[in-house]
Amino acid sequence: MAQFVDFLNSLVWSKALIYLCLLVGLYFSIRMRFFQVRHIKDMVKLLFGGKDSEQGVTSFQAFAMAVAGRVGIGNIAGVATAIAMGGPGAIFWMWAIAFLGAGSAYVESVLAQMYKEERDGQYRGGPAYYIEKGLGMRWYGVLFAASTVLACGVLLPGVQAYNIGESINNAFGVNPAVTGGFVVALLGLIIFGGVKRIGKAAELMVPFMAIGYILVALIIIIVNIKALPGVIALIFKNAFGLDAAFGGLLGSAISWGVKRGVYSNEAGQGTGPMAAAAAEVSHPAKQGLVQAFSVYVDTLFVCSATAFMILITGKYNVHKPGGGFYVENLPGVQYGPKFTQLAVETLIPSFGAAFVAIALFFFAFSTLMAYYYYSETSLAYLINNEKLRKVLINILRVLLLVSSFYGTIRTASFAWALGDLGVGLMAWLNIIAIVLLQKPALATLKDYEEQKAKGLDPVFDPEKLGIEKADYWKEIKKKYQK
Repeated sequence: MAQFVDFLNSLVWSKALIYLCLLVGLYFSIRMRFFQVRHIKDMVKLLFGGKDSEQGVTSFQAFAMAVAGRVGIGNIAGVATAIAMGGPGAIFWMWAIAFLGAGSAYVESVLAQMYKEERDGQYRGGPAYYIEKGLGMRWYGVLFAASTVLACGVLLPGVQAYNIGESINNAFGVNPAVTGGFVVALLGLIIFGGVKRIGKAAELMVPFMAIGYILVALIIIIVNIKALPGVIALIFKNAFGLDAAFGGLLGSAISWGVKRGVYSNEAGQGTGPMAAAAAEVSHPAKQGLVQAFSVYVDTLFVCSATAFMILITGKYNVHKPGGGFYVENLPGVQYGPKFTQLAVETLIPSFGAAFVAIALFFFAFSTLMAYYYYSETSLAYLINNEKLRKVLINILRVLLLVSSFYGTIRTASFAWALGDLGVGLMAWLNIIAIVLLQKPALATLKDYEEQKAKGLDPVFDPEKLGIEKADYWKEIKKKYQK
């Protein structure tokens, strides 16, 4: 089974997908005149805009749900994996895919808002919805939705759960099965409460976990500040194959940096827009800008915090593709959370394992909440019968809980392989869709900027822009135009 999954991964995560992610992000960034730099101020301001409602959540809650999905095990174990397999230069390519991926995140999130609808008293949207309405391809939407239910409901939870169990066991000696039982019980309490409970839990959890983690990283960087210039130079040299000590790693640096970057920040993957669609806003561009900023929070802040902690303390190994090591600072230590734990312990002995285990628990647990929401949104798209939908949603909840428990006790390599496969399938399907649907998405930014230039609070009118099948907005615009 493991060999078959590895074979599928070799097809899904070929160089074609790696460069597609980079090129599409670059293309959108150029088309929108690098809005991710021009509109930084708006991104932060809009975080706290939008209103709560019976059907939706605030902009910040939607942002928190998206960050909950983006900030997970990829920010700790994923960064360590990228360094171990691609060298320090992989971090540069993680930054590159985050900066460029903000363009993809904007487009997919705007499309999700544009074509969202109300089902079961909640806003629903995402790739399946905009593929059907924007492209007129129901079969394509069904394929994406089915892939999402499989990936987020079955394949991806295991990666998060496994690393929770492993880190708690390393830090406190708790059997992974016991940890798995606790995770399942707590997760069940939240996901059976629906989207609003998930939004409120994410709103409380995300700022706490991200700020605390970054503060510890900053302290470690300050303590080792003399080594910082050398670390930055190492990242850039290795990123472009200019460091003789890492000869032959250029391709691996790009591949692992982009692969782990996409896994971590989810830009272009199609999950973030499902959270974006839940927000109550007056214009799709508002949530598009907020979701673009969430990519920055994930990679430029949290992933960078991990990377600098590991590199500045020298607590890492770099593997040669054919076997052996370019760098072996930690003999016998497997790449993963252990790199970060040892880095933190250079600051406070015996503190690193516990701190990283707790941080990783919050990161991974919040991602499990987001995975459930993405799965539920996709299932709601697939099943039109309300009674059957409610039954299947409950089955999905149980299935995700079982997958999470099983994930705490299976092998790391198999868990990562399944997770990578799920991400890759969704990324292929979604990136093709957003390229085909770029015209209405790009029009929203121009419309937003024109209304802002007139001193207006932008309100979306799809008919004015010639956008069809954005049925939700035909009625709701009247509320905002009052």
